[in-house]
Amino acid sequence: MNINFIRHFLLWCTVINYCILLVWFFALMFAHDCIYRFHTKWFRLTPEQFDTIHYTAMAVYKIGILLFNLVPYIVLLIIIH
Repeated sequence: MNINFIRHFLLWCTVINYCILLVWFFALMFAHDCIYRFHTKWFRLTPEQFDTIHYTAMAVYKIGILLFNLVPYIVLLIIIH
């Protein structure tokens, strides 16, 4: 396994993770009420709690993408060149 393979791997991980994040965001934007009703079958949540949970989780996921995919990719770009 060489550095170029790892660099490409991290790039594709970043792209795929951002696609997942975008799908999650658009699902909440366009199907918010449907997703909320689905979750409230199991949990008693107010709409404000539901939004807080999802947007906090999206923020944590985005930070994870930055720390574990994008930053190592940029570091490898700097090291190679």
